[in-house]
Amino acid sequence: MLKFNDKGLIPVIIQDADSGEVLMLGYADKEALRRTLDSGEAWFYSRSRQELWHKGDTSGNVLKVQSLSKDCDGDAILIRAKPAGPTCHTGNRSCFFQEFNREDID
Repeated sequence: MLKFNDKGLIPVIIQDADSGEVLMLGYADKEALRRTLDSGEAWFYSRSRQELWHKGDTSGNVLKVQSLSKDCDGDAILIRAKPAGPTCHTGNRSCFFQEFNREDID
C-alpha cells in the first residue's frame, strides 16, 4: 500500500532506464499514477499550479515509462523511463546539474 502525504501526494524519482542517471523528482497523486499506468508516459501533480501535468506536453520531451517500483516503506516511487529529450525545463538532461555546497544551507 502506498503512503501519500497529508496533501495526497507521493514523491516520484525519475531514473534513466538505460544509464541509471537520476533525471528529476516530481510528485504524483493517485490520478497522476493512474494516468501514468494507463498511458505508459509519466504524469505528475504540480504543487505550484495545483493541477495534473503530463511531462512533455509543451516541450515534447515525454518520459516513456519502462517500470515503476515503490520503496520499502511505500512512501516514494521510482520510475525508470526513457526520456525523449532533456528532462529539465532548463534544457539540461537532468534536473540535478547544480553543485551543492554549504552555502546552500546557511
